[in-house]
Amino acid sequence: MNTLVFIFIFLLGTIIGSFLNVVIFRFNTGKTIVTGRSICMTCNRTLRWYELIPLFSFLIQSGKCRRCAEKISHQYPLVEFITGLMFVLVAYHFIPIIFFSPLLYLLLVIFFAFIFSILIVISVYDIRHKVIPDKLVFVFSLAAFLSIFINYSDFGTLFVLPRASAILAGPLLALPFFLIWLLSKGKWMGLGDAKLMLGLGWILGIYMGLASMILAFWIGAIVGLFIMFFLKNLPALKREQAGKLNMKTEIPFAPFLIISAFIVFLFSIDIFTLAALFQF
Repeated sequence: MNTLVFIFIFLLGTIIGSFLNVVIFRFNTGKTIVTGRSICMTCNRTLRWYELIPLFSFLIQSGKCRRCAEKISHQYPLVEFITGLMFVLVAYHFIPIIFFSPLLYLLLVIFFAFIFSILIVISVYDIRHKVIPDKLVFVFSLAAFLSIFINYSDFGTLFVLPRASAILAGPLLALPFFLIWLLSKGKWMGLGDAKLMLGLGWILGIYMGLASMILAFWIGAIVGLFIMFFLKNLPALKREQAGKLNMKTEIPFAPFLIISAFIVFLFSIDIFTLAALFQF
């Protein structure tokens, strides 16, 4: 595909990312998501169209409101950039399919871009509020369940009846997380992580899903060790300035599950691939 096409896909992704920010900030606040003008969260001034251009407006305004000069959250450009990058990677991932079925390619790109857009919202919302909203995870799980009916091969119809293993992948992979939640009474892991893993299991299947679970714990352990090292080497004054970040900080697990799932999805990593890394 032409480079200009991927640039267009990236820009489209940043626009979607701008909308995802609206969802993240307005969800469960009583404010409407699909209507209503964007405003500065500090001075309540209605923003002009040129202040809403993804990425560019943040850079041009040096990350500040033009009226009150209050700093704009870095979440805005980060979510826009990550969504744009996600769109490009998903489009690139399915390129082999475009040569024998452009319609299937378009369907898969739109469908999985939609799925991972929901996961971006869930991830950022969990980081901000330490909770995974039931409404969002329900929409994701429904879309994930529908994914097992899509025919990825180059023959036959676009949709097929899934195998029993594909249907059971979600519940089987969610079960360990549910048991951890149940036995710990929610202290070690939230029920939302089990609900999230249900959908991830349907998207990835049992073998890639297992790889995603292991990778998520690895990433979580690395981040946890980094936070411990970071705090340990901070002077006392700066440690106080670090705000809520401390040795007892609750780290949401959903972002690790989502990041690892995306990596496994892009590179088709399964449990056997991970096992091969430890063979000498």
